[in-house]
Amino acid sequence: MSADAAPHAKPDLTRNQALVFGALEGAEAPLSAYTILDQLRDDGLRAPLQIYRALDKLVAFGLVHRLESLNAFVACNHPAGEADGESHGTAAFAICENCDSVAEFTEQDVAERLRSWAKTEGFEPHSTVIELRGLCEACRAA
Repeated sequence: MSADAAPHAKPDLTRNQALVFGALEGAEAPLSAYTILDQLRDDGLRAPLQIYRALDKLVAFGLVHRLESLNAFVACNHPAGEADGESHGTAAFAICENCDSVAEFTEQDVAERLRSWAKTEGFEPHSTVIELRGLCEACRAA
């Protein structure tokens, strides 16, 4: 993103970043880097490093989240420019352990308490990802 770009403007993506982002936007479940690579081989992406570089930038742009427990990635439901800057750094996900569905949500009270704690402790967080694992309503009913 250029230095004079608005802080919430969607950045210009490179070809690889756009391909990776498109794969994640079209996915019904989180994707690993190697799954993305397999999907994009016909588009000329052949090396894991190409995927990881694109993912790193997409995460930095706030367009993609990494789900730590799954070692997988999802497109953000609140891409840069749609969420306020303060809350966008805190992402929360409900992950169904049965059907692999992922719901992204924001909880302002939790985000504010985490920011307050970090400030009090002199801690500078770079990202906050909260993952709730369990069963979604549909799987619980089945």
